[in-house]
Amino acid sequence: MISLRQHAISIAAIFLALAVGVVLGSHTLAGDMLVGLRSDKTDLNTQVDALTAQNDQLTARLDAADRFIAGSAARILNGTLADRTVVVLTTPDADPADIDGVSQSLQTAGATVTGRIALTESFVDAGEGDRMRSAMTNIVPAGAQLNTGAVDQGSLAGDLLGVALLQDPTTNHPRSTPQELSLILETLRGGDFLTYTDPPTRPAQLAVVITGNGVEPDTGQGATIARFTGALRARAAGTVLAGRAGAAENNAAIANVRAQAPLATTVTTVDNADREIGRVTTTLALTEQLTGGAGRYGTGPTATSLTLVAMPR
Repeated sequence: MISLRQHAISIAAIFLALAVGVVLGSHTLAGDMLVGLRSDKTDLNTQVDALTAQNDQLTARLDAADRFIAGSAARILNGTLADRTVVVLTTPDADPADIDGVSQSLQTAGATVTGRIALTESFVDAGEGDRMRSAMTNIVPAGAQLNTGAVDQGSLAGDLLGVALLQDPTTNHPRSTPQELSLILETLRGGDFLTYTDPPTRPAQLAVVITGNGVEPDTGQGATIARFTGALRARAAGTVLAGRAGAAENNAAIANVRAQAPLATTVTTVDNADREIGRVTTTLALTEQLTGGAGRYGTGPTATSLTLVAMPR
């Protein structure tokens, strides 16, 4: 007959055996998992190394292409914009290197840059819309008729600055006096809507708007810049919007232009202005604009071509 003591010992032995089994089993499972994780880590490291090497190769090729295009820019662009005048406008996120690069390409093509104007954060801030519209309605040049459909801050600013900064493409005559141009620029600078070092003293024929990488897609700034550029185009012989790849994605400026039929067919966009080919393309695109054409150039998802050939002069 089994005593209570023996029965208790038996039960304890069973639980001890179960515990030992669980411990041994968990060690085996953990060991298998560690082996599997080590194998996965090795595979991932191999893939990362391969992708890094591939990326380095592609970057080297792009850098080599940039050097080649930079060295050939004078032959590609020579005289394509001779006797043409261009005003350059930049958004708050535009990269200084892109601005300088595009300006240099314009000069290489023979264009005269009449001025560089930087739009400020207040200019693209929707919260500043009422204050900005109030400032602009008081400085319309005498005899000028603004577009009645230009009611948002981007469209109104593009229309007003188009009248002030750009020649009438039909007559090639200014639409504002030097005094009116100075008043408009000084008023908008005083309101912290734009800045400049050397203000334009005469209207230009063409306009280039240089934007950045579209880093804040949910602020509405992309739509404001797109409408501003479209309004400029309506007043100019040609307008190009140039930026980086991010500007062609989500709700950024270039993406907005390309997504809207009226703008996509009138404003030329370039989404690789951080590369020499993009800067050259931006300049060549102005010659296309002068003939009534418009294109979507670059490497972004909505671009239709990398670049365009030089237009006949």
